[in-house]
Amino acid sequence: MGSLPHFLSDSSSQKETHLVDPIKLRNLFNSQQKYLNNFFDKLDHSQAHLFTQTLLNSTGTIFITGVGKSGFVSKNISQTLVSLGIKSQFLSPVDALHGDIGILTENDVLVMFSKSGNTEELLRLVPCARAKGAYLISVTSVDGNSLMGLSDLNVHLPLERELCPFDLAPTTSTAIQMVFGCTVAIAMMDAKNLTKEGYAANHPAGRIGKSLIFKVKDVMKKQEELPVCKEGDLIMDQLVELTSKGCGCLLVIGDDYHLIGTFTDGDLRRTLKASKEGIFKLTVGQMCNRNPRTIGPERMAVEAMKKMEAPPSPVQFLPVINEENIVIGIVTLHGLVSAGL
Repeated sequence: MGSLPHFLSDSSSQKETHLVDPIKLRNLFNSQQKYLNNFFDKLDHSQAHLFTQTLLNSTGTIFITGVGKSGFVSKNISQTLVSLGIKSQFLSPVDALHGDIGILTENDVLVMFSKSGNTEELLRLVPCARAKGAYLISVTSVDGNSLMGLSDLNVHLPLERELCPFDLAPTTSTAIQMVFGCTVAIAMMDAKNLTKEGYAANHPAGRIGKSLIFKVKDVMKKQEELPVCKEGDLIMDQLVELTSKGCGCLLVIGDDYHLIGTFTDGDLRRTLKASKEGIFKLTVGQMCNRNPRTIGPERMAVEAMKKMEAPPSPVQFLPVINEENIVIGIVTLHGLVSAGL
C-alpha cells in the first residue's frame, strides 16, 4: 500500500506558523486610506463630469473593457450600470480581436480601464474599435501613456502608489477604478431620475426588488387555503381546520365572510389550561380575538412583515380584508420569508 500524500500526513509540528501583526495591519489600512484620499483630493472633477455626461448622452451601448484586475473591475462597473437600467456590456479585449468586436457600432462608447495605459491588448483593440466608429475613452493612472493619446477622451485617476510593498500588485489602483466607476454610475442614475420602484423592477428576484414590488395580494393565501370557521362552531370541532391549513389560526367569519375575529393555536392552549374539560362546550366566538391586526391586499408585502413584528407582541399572520371588512386572504410570516422577504 502506498503512503498518504505529504499534505494529508500528520506533520503539524513541522509547519511554519504565520501570524498577522495587528499593528502592521492597522498601518496598512491607514496607508490605503491615505492613498485613496490622495485620489479624492487630486481627481480632476471637470474630467469626471465630461466623462459622465458623455456616457449619459450615448445613444448606443456603453462597452467597458480592461485586462487582468482592471478587467474584473470593468465587469463590475458594467453590471452596476445594467442594474440601474443603463445599456452596458463588458467587452473582453482578447475576444474582441477574435470576432466579438463585430458588436460595436458608431453609436457606442468604448471605455478602456488601464492603470498603465500601455496594455498591449487594449492598444491593439483601439484601431479596430475606431474603424467601427465607436467613441473611445481611456481611464488611466500613469501620465504620458500611449492609450490616452489614441483616445477621444482620457480620464486621469490620480494614484500615489499601490498598497503592495513592492508597488506592483494592483490593490489601490483597482480600488480607485471601482470607486470612480460606481460613483459615475450613481451620478447617471440620479440624472435619469431613476425611482426606487424603477430600481426594484431591475431586481425582481432579489430581496430589494421583492420588498418594493410584491404586494400582500401577491403572497397571501386565499379561497380554499383559508382556515375559516363560524363563531358558533365548537372549538373542538375545528381542531383539524386549525392545524391543517398551516397558518396556526382560524379566521372567524360571518355568513358573508365578514371578519369577526381570529383564534390561534396559542388561544387554544390558554383556553385548555383555563377551562380544562369545559373546552368541549366552548365556541370559537366565545374565545376569539375580536380586534386582530389586519391588512389590505394592495399594501406592500414588506409592510405586512413590519406590522407582524410591531409591538406590543409579534404575530405570525394577518387576515387580509377589503374595504368592507370581508376576508379575502391571509398572509403569514412563513409565507413572506419563503417569498424571499
